[in-house]
Amino acid sequence: MKFLGIQLRKPTFNEVTAAAVMATGLFLAALGLMRAFRMPIDHVEAGALLLVVVWACLSVRLGIRVDQGRQHMVANLMVSALLLGAYKGAWAFVA
Repeated sequence: MKFLGIQLRKPTFNEVTAAAVMATGLFLAALGLMRAFRMPIDHVEAGALLLVVVWACLSVRLGIRVDQGRQHMVANLMVSALLLGAYKGAWAFVA
């Protein structure tokens, strides 16, 4: 399957698991740094951060690598914006 001219690949279960573990570690590291620098973050922002970090880790396993050129960067930004828009929309619907 192709997305914006990028050939996507199907990750294995182990790759998805590794991406989830890496995303969890990066998320916790980011929260730790924010706390160390005394940067306030609420639960909605933390959820958005987790969503983007998970997508970033999973997109590499799908074959979307931001170091591979403009198409990859645009694809990553488009999906991130779509995910954040849906996330904010869901919070607007709940609140």
